[in-house]
Amino acid sequence: MKDVTGLLAVMLAFLVGRAGGIEPNSGYCIGNQCVAVFQEPSDYEAAQNQCEGRGSHLMTVRTSVSHDILSILLGNLTGRFWIGLRRTTGCPDAAADLKGFQWVTKDSESDFFNWAPSFDSSCSSHRCVSVSQESDYRWTQEPCDEHVAGFLCEYTFNEPCTILAVGEGESVTYTTPMGFGVGDMLSLPPGSSAVRMPSEIKYVCFAQQWLQAPWSCEIQEGGCEYKCAMDPKQVPSCYCPAGQAINRANKVTCEVDTEDPCLKLRCAHACYHKGDSYACMCDHGFKLAQDGRSCVDFNDCTDERQCPGDNFMCVNTIGGFQCVCKDGYKMTGQLCVDVDECASAPCEHMCTNTPGSYQCSCYDGYQEDPKSPSKCKLYCGKEECVAECDPNDKFQCYCPDGYIAEERDTDTVCIDIDECSFFYCDQNCKNTFGSYVCSCSPGYTLVGHYRCVKNDDDTDADGGSEGSGAPTIPNIHSTSPVPYPDPTRQPSGVTVGGLVGIIVCTVFFIVLMVFLAHHFLTGRGKLESASALKAQDDEAHGLRHVTSDT
Repeated sequence: MKDVTGLLAVMLAFLVGRAGGIEPNSGYCIGNQCVAVFQEPSDYEAAQNQCEGRGSHLMTVRTSVSHDILSILLGNLTGRFWIGLRRTTGCPDAAADLKGFQWVTKDSESDFFNWAPSFDSSCSSHRCVSVSQESDYRWTQEPCDEHVAGFLCEYTFNEPCTILAVGEGESVTYTTPMGFGVGDMLSLPPGSSAVRMPSEIKYVCFAQQWLQAPWSCEIQEGGCEYKCAMDPKQVPSCYCPAGQAINRANKVTCEVDTEDPCLKLRCAHACYHKGDSYACMCDHGFKLAQDGRSCVDFNDCTDERQCPGDNFMCVNTIGGFQCVCKDGYKMTGQLCVDVDECASAPCEHMCTNTPGSYQCSCYDGYQEDPKSPSKCKLYCGKEECVAECDPNDKFQCYCPDGYIAEERDTDTVCIDIDECSFFYCDQNCKNTFGSYVCSCSPGYTLVGHYRCVKNDDDTDADGGSEGSGAPTIPNIHSTSPVPYPDPTRQPSGVTVGGLVGIIVCTVFFIVLMVFLAHHFLTGRGKLESASALKAQDDEAHGLRHVTSDT
């Protein structure tokens, strides 16, 4: 059978463009061009996007033939429809044939002009163009954000097929891959299908030829009425459900067969005529199991020819596969294009878009936060550096982890904390900028980043415990910042504002204590003065204390 890899690519291109979109109401093909009409209220930009998503563009009316196509497609429709003519910048040029307008193909070439008599040449005139049956398809200026009745999309292609010859009593119906059926036309695009009646023989257009069904099972089930499968020789063939048989004339439709020899085989999918007998076969995307009748999924993605094109990848599905874009890419028309992740501002500081991904970076004086790569934290990398201060509040300053703030004459600087002076490590300690590293002597193992545990089986040559004799070279087991006690979790330093608050509170406390002491002493002095005064008054009145002799 003729290789249909190219046909598959053509069909996939049209199907991807149509996926999830609206269907055309009608269309017409001539030469290497098809035009489809969509009755979908849209503004100009949305209409152009719809066409581009289908691998086409808004219709250009450059010739009288194109004008005739308008009358064929819109003759029975009311309302205005967008065509691909627009003025992007500047003012209209009344002397030019296209009046300063341009086709969506970015050119001004045209052998046909059909401007409405009411053309507005002012600079504030509308920039987009529509046509309608009511205005005899004259080119009429419209506001680009206006929602008109619909739009027309223009498709171009190569290697078209001419119509099939029809015998007496026969007829042929055609359907294009764009989604609309066609009638009296002389040209059809690749991927179009045809059905000859009354025989129901099916064909598909490829490379200016009509291939009779069944064709590749990957394309519309090979044209089969029920299902398509590949026989052991990789030739596509149609099959029918149990109790039915393939029509021997057209090879695609199913007929009732009460003596179906496949019934007793109990095939999971289908059976085919194999010499003088019958055997089971499986649907496309499956392979026959060892029992000769069951079918198991076949990984189509092992074939490197699947999903051709840059930035596509193959995803295996049950009985088939899907072509999707790689991570960091999105489908635009028929291509996978890079997504600019930086547009969503994923980085705290700077973002650089890369093919399929992005990269975050930090301003000077910062480094990537290892716990969150999209964020940045202060970084010094030396013994001292200038603190990061709030430009609106010079007393609000910040230091990197492992540093403490110190106020100088005009600046606040961050000074590295020597964590080793706090004896956080069991044995050996090495201070680093912003942190510290613990290590152990030979014969010990570092546990929990700061504790040293003696090895049970490690003794010296004399049978004594290691470390009891001469000094040894430290055995460093950790090169990362020590989590206990974690110096990076200490406050980065007392700010100037905080220091002022502490001083104010201390002064207030001292004043309060002085006031209370003074109040206490003053009260006691008053009591002693009152007692002395009373004694003086008694003496002044001659009063004496008399005691009895008895």
